[in-house]
Amino acid sequence: LFGKDINLVLVLNNLSADHKTVKVDMSASTILYTRRTVAEILKATTSVDLGSKQGKYIRIKIPYSYYGKYLTTDKRIQVTALCEVMHMNGAKLLVEKTIILEDTNIIIKIPRRIVVNKAATLEISYANPLPEPVDRCVLLVTLMNQQVKIRLARLAPRERSKIYFEFTPRRPGPLQLQVDFSCDKFSHVKGFVTLAVAPA
Repeated sequence: LFGKDINLVLVLNNLSADHKTVKVDMSASTILYTRRTVAEILKATTSVDLGSKQGKYIRIKIPYSYYGKYLTTDKRIQVTALCEVMHMNGAKLLVEKTIILEDTNIIIKIPRRIVVNKAATLEISYANPLPEPVDRCVLLVTLMNQQVKIRLARLAPRERSKIYFEFTPRRPGPLQLQVDFSCDKFSHVKGFVTLAVAPA
């Protein structure tokens, strides 16, 4: 989840009967969806001794404080581990993992029944998933080809808040509602819902 520390485990298994020493070069970078690197956020090297048929775990932690300010709206992190078996003609294995951080930020509650030409009220709940406060928060609500920009108060770390949004549908059928939430520390956190409007 965006705003939380990332915990990973690299599993190394020695499938042979021989003792092996493996040098592991680990790195993590924030990337764009095109896989282009934005910033390196972690670099570490370790050496692991593996006995006959032995397996070992290497735990990797990437705190929010490492990646927060380097993340793009794609919210992607690429983690690589280059594993080199020593004294084996330098046999190498590259392990890669792309992490896409999730938002659980926007929750839209809709009335049980929405009817043409009758006012309906939606509850839009939004949150700051970060361990630090956020300012300059804006909610952009798009409905019936109209956009409403709502300026919000600052949010404390991990705080959740909500607003009520009233509208009157003019025709029956499906209506797409889109909510876009941005602050000074992150942007374009989106929520969608399709509303079913009943005839009068």
